[in-house]
Amino acid sequence: MSDSIRLQKILADRGIASRRKAEELIRAGKVAVNGKTAQVGDKADPETDRITVNGKPLRGRSRPVYIMLHKPRGYITTMSDEKERKCVAELVRGIPQRIYPVGRLDRESEGLLLMTNDGAFANAMTHPSRHVPKTYRVTIRPDVTGEQMRRMAEGIVIDGRRTAPADVRVLVREPGRVVLQVVLHEGRNREIRKMCEALSLETARLKRTAFGTLKLGMLPAGKWRELTDEEVVRLKAAAGDRSGDGRGQKSGGGEFCWNRAGRSER
Repeated sequence: MSDSIRLQKILADRGIASRRKAEELIRAGKVAVNGKTAQVGDKADPETDRITVNGKPLRGRSRPVYIMLHKPRGYITTMSDEKERKCVAELVRGIPQRIYPVGRLDRESEGLLLMTNDGAFANAMTHPSRHVPKTYRVTIRPDVTGEQMRRMAEGIVIDGRRTAPADVRVLVREPGRVVLQVVLHEGRNREIRKMCEALSLETARLKRTAFGTLKLGMLPAGKWRELTDEEVVRLKAAAGDRSGDGRGQKSGGGEFCWNRAGRSER
């Protein structure tokens, strides 16, 4: 009986890249099976077939690694860059396994970035159907109105598609500066920045503070740590729970918040 598996899954399981990136490698003609250039959709048996990537044989399965990096501003979320810009690979050079980012944070954003060599885990964390929440601390200038918050929470049409409902609340309000907490339940490119731009709001600073149940905490910028077994289990559980109860974050300090269930005041 054949144990053939789709090539992109094999590459992801071996820590070569996420499934999406693995498909890009296959389309670019960089993957071969038994000497023949592979096509997207091809399958192989990793135990009996000779699979090469960029001419190099596929390595055996390595120990799963799950880390949390505090990405500083100014770094791009990639493992290499042809323009020689600073990338997150420079911050995790001490890790012997070949890991890669789970999703991305844009160059000027900072905060919690997951990295792994477990393709199934990466796919579960980023797949649109899983709705793993991501929490951000967003500094807005000069101010934000309740109507703007409501529109952010209910969804804004960006690039021809409405954003998914989000949870939005005020953390700090000072003259010329407001700090929001925004919880997203999808992972579109530069989503918060684009929402703010559509509402004529200046995003002065954007920091991811939590990914699912995992919190950045006091981890210094530029540093990383391995996740505990319990943290990994909780993240996987969050990705497996697709029900969602629609409840948003509670507001504090007399401010109001907008969430997927509507306006909440306190």
